[in-house]
Amino acid sequence: MKLAIVILNWNGASMLRQYLPGVIKYSSDEATVYVADNASSDDSIQLLNDNFPEVKVIRFDKNWGFAEGYNKALAQIDAEYYLLLNSDIEVTSHWLTPLIAYMDSHQDVAACQPKLRSIYDRDSFEYAGACGGYLDRYGYPFCRGRIFETVEHDSGQYDTPSDILWATGAALLVRANIYNNVGGLDARFFAHNEEIDLCWRIRLQGYRIVCLPQSVVYHVGGGTLPKSNPMKTFLNFRNNLTMLYKCLPDSELRHVMRMRWWLDYLAAWQMLLLKHNLGDFKAVYRARRAFKQWRKDFDADREKIQKGAKTKVITERRPFSLLWQYYAKGKKMYSELPHPTANG
Repeated sequence: MKLAIVILNWNGASMLRQYLPGVIKYSSDEATVYVADNASSDDSIQLLNDNFPEVKVIRFDKNWGFAEGYNKALAQIDAEYYLLLNSDIEVTSHWLTPLIAYMDSHQDVAACQPKLRSIYDRDSFEYAGACGGYLDRYGYPFCRGRIFETVEHDSGQYDTPSDILWATGAALLVRANIYNNVGGLDARFFAHNEEIDLCWRIRLQGYRIVCLPQSVVYHVGGGTLPKSNPMKTFLNFRNNLTMLYKCLPDSELRHVMRMRWWLDYLAAWQMLLLKHNLGDFKAVYRARRAFKQWRKDFDADREKIQKGAKTKVITERRPFSLLWQYYAKGKKMYSELPHPTANG
């Protein structure tokens, strides 16, 4: 099999009903479509059986979360490429063609993503991936087209293919052999930051990751958890710290983690004092404690990743502080940030 599109579903019957027909219409000539169901309690399975017999269904007896759900599903599929696709993605005609063509002709590229636009504002980028993702020095993710909560209007300003550090998990095409060789998504994360962690590990192996804006999809976003949600805040902070611990080179680890200690607690107090959000305030503290408690469980991962790294300089991980650029210098758009190369 050339390409398997795998949609992980948990109680997402309404999303499947709305967006799966388009995936089948615009993808079935080039891919086999799977839905992996994380023990949904709604009518997802009945919907698939009654209305989408051409879709292959993988059923789990419990909710494994995003990371392990995909790992378990992909382990059952033999394909050259996997495409991890959210159930709330609206695809467009010929969306797969530029992705597959680029991967076929660039063997050094391990993964890619299309341009993500918003379902609700179809001329703007979508928060979860926009036109490809990067990290600043301290682990804060940003995208071409989105920095923190500032999402840009898409006027074609990022329509050139570009090397990126991470491709969004909402629509991630990856070579199956590389996905498996680096160990797939880290199941301990459960959800949030897992695709960034995966892509960083892939980049450390010397492979490229690319955004191809000639392919366009539309994303609902926030379908599982709202943006302000204590569990989401907890997972984001805990997992981001864990990713840094695994992937940062020895020369930066101590400095970055020390700075994150200050920045995380500053963020927590800002949530409490300025946003009056006690839930998120507590979530940051819980995340810091949880990271401290399980950090030793990742010692072996860190040692393996660092010893196996084939590239030391990753230009898509930018050397500046995104917080400083955004809040102190007022740089709200990706094009305003310092750029190390013309490609980035």
